[in-house]
Amino acid sequence: MEILTGLLIIAIGSLGQSSSYVPIRKVKDWSWESFWLTQGVFAWLVFPLLGALLAIPAGSNLWQILAADMPAALKAMGYGVLWGIGGLTFGLSMRYLGVALGQSIALGTCAAFGTLIPALMAGTDLYHGGGLILLLGVCITLAGIAVIGYAGGLRAQNMTEEERKAAIKDFALTKGLAVALLSGAMSACFALGLEAGGSLAAEGASDLFKALPATLMVTCGGFLTNAAYCLYQNGKNKTFGDYGKKEVLMNNILFCALAGLLWYSQFFGLSMGQSFFVDAPVMLALSWSILMSLNVLFSNLWGIVLKEWKGAAPKTVLVLIAGMAILIFSLLFPNL
Repeated sequence: MEILTGLLIIAIGSLGQSSSYVPIRKVKDWSWESFWLTQGVFAWLVFPLLGALLAIPAGSNLWQILAADMPAALKAMGYGVLWGIGGLTFGLSMRYLGVALGQSIALGTCAAFGTLIPALMAGTDLYHGGGLILLLGVCITLAGIAVIGYAGGLRAQNMTEEERKAAIKDFALTKGLAVALLSGAMSACFALGLEAGGSLAAEGASDLFKALPATLMVTCGGFLTNAAYCLYQNGKNKTFGDYGKKEVLMNNILFCALAGLLWYSQFFGLSMGQSFFVDAPVMLALSWSILMSLNVLFSNLWGIVLKEWKGAAPKTVLVLIAGMAILIFSLLFPNL
């Protein structure tokens, strides 16, 4: 029951993350860099800070917790800077491939690197016992994501250029695949940042929130990367004027804030869900892969809702369903 509760909490957070790109469609008359930076203020600074404050026990404060192990805090932030590259290109992968295929490829790569690298760094034997289950779980996840990626390839082959542009305005398969793979590899640094900041969990803090100070440091690092790039693009494209468009300012800020909240919910849910895996070390080690699997699953459901798969051949739809079924199995596999 504890494991099911943890999975449900992570799934709710994942659903929020996979829904975070929907409010962005309501942003009006802003360039990409303007809304990406604005939603990032909420996703990587405001809500992570509020979350971290929940992990502060009575009689302490956030600065004391961070200062108690500043090297760990700075290391987590350093990984966050690298993750920021992944987060930046993650948005571009959605732009070139759409929600379904873009998230599938980027998150698949992220799932593998983010799960296996921390395990290897901890000295886990991936060929025996719990380590073998961990490795097989990741392989099943990658298999499911590969099948979904194949479905995306089938869809692209059967669409005319006009149909691709209608479904995804800036569709570009080759460029999108390269960006998505880079995004996935760099995004895995988030998991490494959480590992590096593990000591930031304050004594006496609730187990539900203990990972949130480390999450804050990682997202702060990511914000630096994204802010630098977006401000550069604002200057290059002469789009600083976006922030002064009073007629759309409140609308855009509200929808960017909603997008930021939904995006952050995945890591809020991950912290809470992991607290239910304390007696299940394999599930705890697989929690990152589980989150990525659920993100891919829900992102493809959104892809269907947003009609990104409209007009796909029956074979393509069956392949997509098979991939989603494999991802669902990957969630259950460790407990079989």
